[in-house]
Amino acid sequence: MSAPALTVGIKKKLGAFALDVVFEGAAGVTVLFGPSGAGKSATLAAIAGVLAPDGGRITLGDDVLYDRAGRIVLKPEARRIGWVFQDARLFPHLSVEGNLRYGLARARGRPAPIAFDAVVGVLGLAALLRRRPRDLSGGEAQRVSIGRALLSQPRLLLMDEPLSALDAARKGEILAFIEQVRDAFALPIVYVTHSLTETVRLADRLVVMEAGRVVGEGTLSEVLARADLPLLAERTDAVAVVEGAVTDPDPVRDLTLVRAGEGVWLCPPLNKPVGAPVRLVVLARDVILAVTEPQGLSARNVLPGRIEHMTPRRDGSVLARLDVGGRLILSALTPDAVQALALRPGLPVWAVVKSVAIEGTGRSGFSPLFDG
Repeated sequence: MSAPALTVGIKKKLGAFALDVVFEGAAGVTVLFGPSGAGKSATLAAIAGVLAPDGGRITLGDDVLYDRAGRIVLKPEARRIGWVFQDARLFPHLSVEGNLRYGLARARGRPAPIAFDAVVGVLGLAALLRRRPRDLSGGEAQRVSIGRALLSQPRLLLMDEPLSALDAARKGEILAFIEQVRDAFALPIVYVTHSLTETVRLADRLVVMEAGRVVGEGTLSEVLARADLPLLAERTDAVAVVEGAVTDPDPVRDLTLVRAGEGVWLCPPLNKPVGAPVRLVVLARDVILAVTEPQGLSARNVLPGRIEHMTPRRDGSVLARLDVGGRLILSALTPDAVQALALRPGLPVWAVVKSVAIEGTGRSGFSPLFDG
């Protein structure tokens, strides 16, 4: 069964703050990205039904959750939405199993396609079932919180900065579990964060928010390549994502070839079959440009492309968006390089990619940067 599509178009006045949000979510993970105070959590609250908008409409599949004009306001418990917060919010008097089964109890009378054993297996909770929340690490508690939300049999899962209270090591661990949840259950997820690392790793669809409004929306690769969005383009770690698929291994050079559009990228050996999807992550600062085909370089990925757009940045650099074989990447340039090479939109160039991060096998994370 396909995941239900989410549509949100709402307005809400919160004192001096005005929320005016329109976006769509679908299968996979839709990330709401933006700084603190952008209205991301308020948007989740409106979707869940605990914040009443002043106007607009929210639908999930064929169901109308909220429609001001039609006077439809479903109660939160009728919306079948799971919600994972920054803190785990587990019941201290219940064991891990008791907390999980509370989620099942909330779903009484509903179809239960998400089984208890499946959740325990995907989230690695078998060894924790008899423990109490006080005996759990922050990462373990958050896994239990995710499991409890899943066992309530939701049609949509909301995750409000679920990694904000964890250290770097635990964040990486929970990200891997969230990816497994995404892959194991046909369930759309709306994920709130201000972390670009989490966004790049999880998002299928990206919604960029600022001051209560959506300033960019689309697929992850489309939105990250928008050099006109200061929230992304002004970052020192401005990044592009290239979606491709494994073609053939190159046993002589011990490389894997990944086709992305009309381009072929050279990657380290990947334990993936031919045709398997691969997500390449390319930092703008790791892409240099040449106006003639360069020779004798150690970099393996030297790809023909064309400059689509150039945007001056506040630090004096210039961010160029390139079409490389039908995929978009970014390059951070000095003004001197722009002038010396007479770089301009429409100019054919060669993109020299010094390093690229490759999504790990099983969609369980990224490998270390591949230099070459």
